[in-house]
Amino acid sequence: MNKTLQIEGMTCGHCKTKVEKALIELNEINTAEVDLIDGTVEIIGDEEISDELLIKTISEAGYKLLSIADDIS
Repeated sequence: MNKTLQIEGMTCGHCKTKVEKALIELNEINTAEVDLIDGTVEIIGDEEISDELLIKTISEAGYKLLSIADDIS
């Protein structure tokens, strides 16, 4: 499972660390890499993850999830 998340509100290194840590703590996600310039996060995992769980996780970290795109590789 590879997805790209568009997130509103990430502006600095602290934001990057906070979002990556919140996503990595989920069992379904192996890696999360924030791009602050684009306001995106690339996530990779072995299992599918629900959009609702992603929205909840990003919201609890203090940010707004704007969109979720499945990466086709």
